[in-house]
Amino acid sequence: MLIHLTLAFALFETLVLAGVLLAWADRVAGARPLAAFLAGIAVWIVGNELPNWFGHGMEHASMALLATAPLTSSFFFHFAVVFCGVRVGRPVILGGYALGLVSTLASEFLLPAYLAHNRYIGWIALPYAAGWIASTAWVILGAAGIAVLLTSLLRAQRPAFSQIAAVAASCLWGFMCLTGYGMAVLDLPVYPFPLLGLPLYPVILVYGILRYGVFVANAWARRALVWTLLLALGAAVVALTPLLPFESRWLGGLVVAASCLALNGPIRRMAERLIYPGGTVTAGDLHAWRNALQSAETAQALAAQASAVLSRRIGMRVDVVVGAAAAVDTAVPRLETVRGPEAWTTGLAGWDAAPPGPRHVAELFGSVVAEAAARVEQTQQIAARERERQLQARLAELGSLAATVAHDIRNPLNIIAMAVAGAPADTRREVADQVARISNLTKDLLDYAKPWKLAPARIDLAAQVRRATLRLPDVSLGDGLAHELLVDADARRVEQALTNLFENARVAAAAGQVHVDAESLPGELRIHVCDNGPGVPEEIRSRLFEPFASRSPGGTGLGLAIVARIMAAHGGSVALTERAPWRTCFTLTFPAAS
Repeated sequence: MLIHLTLAFALFETLVLAGVLLAWADRVAGARPLAAFLAGIAVWIVGNELPNWFGHGMEHASMALLATAPLTSSFFFHFAVVFCGVRVGRPVILGGYALGLVSTLASEFLLPAYLAHNRYIGWIALPYAAGWIASTAWVILGAAGIAVLLTSLLRAQRPAFSQIAAVAASCLWGFMCLTGYGMAVLDLPVYPFPLLGLPLYPVILVYGILRYGVFVANAWARRALVWTLLLALGAAVVALTPLLPFESRWLGGLVVAASCLALNGPIRRMAERLIYPGGTVTAGDLHAWRNALQSAETAQALAAQASAVLSRRIGMRVDVVVGAAAAVDTAVPRLETVRGPEAWTTGLAGWDAAPPGPRHVAELFGSVVAEAAARVEQTQQIAARERERQLQARLAELGSLAATVAHDIRNPLNIIAMAVAGAPADTRREVADQVARISNLTKDLLDYAKPWKLAPARIDLAAQVRRATLRLPDVSLGDGLAHELLVDADARRVEQALTNLFENARVAAAAGQVHVDAESLPGELRIHVCDNGPGVPEEIRSRLFEPFASRSPGGTGLGLAIVARIMAAHGGSVALTERAPWRTCFTLTFPAAS
């Protein structure tokens, strides 16, 4: 009777846990095949218990249910592959399902077993030859799943190692439980006590996975452990009540209640330490955390390193967010570190079910992350000031050199122009072109190097682009320029940037077409200047916006550098982008007017 009650409880428990896995399928890799595996275990239990529930007449129904065992092993193999992240290929998974399905169908048509009576269990299934075929497929698929787990365990690191180890341990426990059924099949004169541990198998399996991905599973496990220990304590006290110097039932009950109340606190603390080990933080821990985060130079690198350190300490995945995050998984507990008005602050999100121990660890770790974030911010500010200082120093040197060159080159240029006054027309034209090129170079050099300030005002960027394109032939305008685009900018400098881009596009396109369009995005406006010229050579793409990098043979190499400086001064940017069908596109990005 005890074994039948145990199997009935295991049946109920397995179905509940399968439902829990399906509810949290988005948080656990392989949750769906694992839920199907648990459902297969439930089918196996029902197949074994039907004759004991309803009599020998349920033999055919029982055999039909037991024949599904190979398919259940297919689900387990699929789960092991997905859970461990092993890339075996889709044909291998389908092959496992094919083996399980063929074995199941063969067993369905060829009676796999017959019923025999056991002194301890009652009716049990003993296999025919077809049953041994099904059992062989069941063993092959189960062994393949366990091989995947053990192979992955040897290569895994925490916390994945702990998860895979928990699944492997649950498989060992399940095998030990099934030895009890083997005792009954072999008709050994021993009570099949291992079967009594079957209800723990799905619990160990599912909790071993969920504890590293779902906090509330740990909260449930802690409550279950506390109540189990309290019930065991109550049973022990009841067993000892005959030793009391009195025989009052009421006083005995009072002793049990007093004992449970007195030991309630210690039992809860012990359960918390078992479920959440490592809740105490030492000075050595703080020192190790600071050293681990010391190498981070950006907010993104700090977040990645902090997430790895905290996840290892807590024993489950925890996301650390430093500053603004693009996208986070809201189902995963987070430690959020943000820049406040005066300092960096930290907060916890998704920790509602966490007990005080892990919360305390996360809060202390958050203070270390805040210190590291302040250090990264300070380092970046110092680096930015140093870059700006070096840039201004280079510009000052370049400006001084440009002014000297411009002053010293004008007189020779005038002499050259006058000297060829009597030359043939082709010679005069060639000299005039080269003199104009040198003049443009000195003008651009002076403009790039000299210090200047913006005079921002509210302007309609679309209207300014339309006016600038009136002077250019073969220019098409996109629909994005048909409506008002307001920015706060220096109209003269914006005109200069647009003119440089339009001139570059006109020269590059030669007899081709230039296309200008705009788009409005949240918080920013973009102007696209595109042409169907030969494109930008690969060798200058990485330094396209640096001085003296030009894609046109007659260019000075300063036009795009000036555009980049103008856009940076406006808090925007310029970039080489791709917009089919055009070969070359330059995109100006402006902050939208508030």
